Amino acid sequence: MIKTEHLRDWDDAYANMAYTPGAEKLPQLWSEQAAAYRASGVRIDQDIAYGDQPRERFDLVWPDGMARGLAVFVHGGYWMRFDKSYWTHLAQGARAKGWAVCLPSYTLTPEVRISQITQQIGQAIAAAADHVAGPIRLAGHSAGGHLVSRMICADTPLSDGIASRIEHTLSISGLHDLRLLLKTKMNEALQLDLAEATTESAALNLPNGNPHLTCWVGSDERPEFIRQARIMAQMWDGLDAVTKCVVEDQHDHFSIIEGLTDPDSPITTAFVGG
Repeated sequence: MIKTEHLRDWDDAYANMAYTPGAEKLPQLWSEQAAAYRASGVRIDQDIAYGDQPRERFDLVWPDGMARGLAVFVHGGYWMRFDKSYWTHLAQGARAKGWAVCLPSYTLTPEVRISQITQQIGQAIAAAADHVAGPIRLAGHSAGGHLVSRMICADTPLSDGIASRIEHTLSISGLHDLRLLLKTKMNEALQLDLAEATTESAALNLPNGNPHLTCWVGSDERPEFIRQARIMAQMWDGLDAVTKCVVEDQHDHFSIIEGLTDPDSPITTAFVGG
């Protein structure tokens, strides 16, 4: 018989806002920063459909000249909150380096299951790739880190042609083993069972070929997120993926993404190269 008692408080392990001073003000700040960037005069094609559902839309932020390729940023929020409109400003760094940046929304739980969101992100990337030629670079934060990691698994929803264009994947504070979420109260919304949690865990999956993956996390994050970054890089290192784990000093779960606004930051360089 499988024992079910929990040796730690798993809701606390994933409680990022509770351990970040002033975190309750961040969603409004993100929304304002994103709106200001959209109003700054940069060229943005908004609400491009990649499916029939209301949230199956992405924005495409264009560089000033010819695009070097497609950079995709997938937002977090534990698969159950936020949309693309909160994150437009995070395209600044990649755009300044000449990349077209795709910011997709997706249907949230509990309306759909996490495995369905994985399929949606695959559809969004494929649709965006029809608009932008050249290499593809993926980044995602928290739940978005899970979703971009799933794009380079052996059971990727992407076609061989699209998958072959992916140069690098950056999982920022990503979740790579979802089995622990079965022990949380938020699973009432996520609706994970053991089978789906296992299938959707990139750390338990096989890489699609020999992908390049960087797991990036802040030193001041909850220990569980640092552990998840390390285990993902370690597991796939043994499966012939090219992996790296970076623990960036003096950053928490939310400040870790701020560097994406700076074209010269280490995290932007990890995302789209030098």
